[in-house]
Amino acid sequence: MPAGASSWSFTEGDYHALTEVLQRFLRDSNCRTALLVDRAGQLVATVGETPTFDPTAFATLSAADFSANDQLAKLIGETDFSSLFHQGEKESMYLADVSRRVILCVLFDNRTTLGLVRLKLKATVDELQKLFEQVFARGRDGGAAAGGLLAGAEDEIDKLFQ
Repeated sequence: MPAGASSWSFTEGDYHALTEVLQRFLRDSNCRTALLVDRAGQLVATVGETPTFDPTAFATLSAADFSANDQLAKLIGETDFSSLFHQGEKESMYLADVSRRVILCVLFDNRTTLGLVRLKLKATVDELQKLFEQVFARGRDGGAAAGGLLAGAEDEIDKLFQ
């Protein structure tokens, strides 16, 4: 886990910028819903149609799915899989890695095609990565500037459990 991974947080401006990128992606790709989930399984944001399921449970399962596939990738000699696709009879989902810390989960149906989703998703992931790198850098800088007895304590605790 990169330094500062446990110490990032969003400002209102960050959240607005992220949701704006996701709304544009949904409009351009004709997908239904986009959810951002951190690698620990916490729901970060939901944009588009309101899910008919528990989004918190979905976030946890999506993170577990991505982690399991990371292990499968290692077994076959890959570093990781940067994206996953699950196709159902009526509903499908595409999951994409963003900066190795966040997963973009996109839900879509037959109103669009996998090709269009993949085409629009690449630019969206690139844009999200730039936004998240700013957030993560601010988290690293803020953690270093905090000083004091507890500065970096969360990162040190995380290291103990790796």
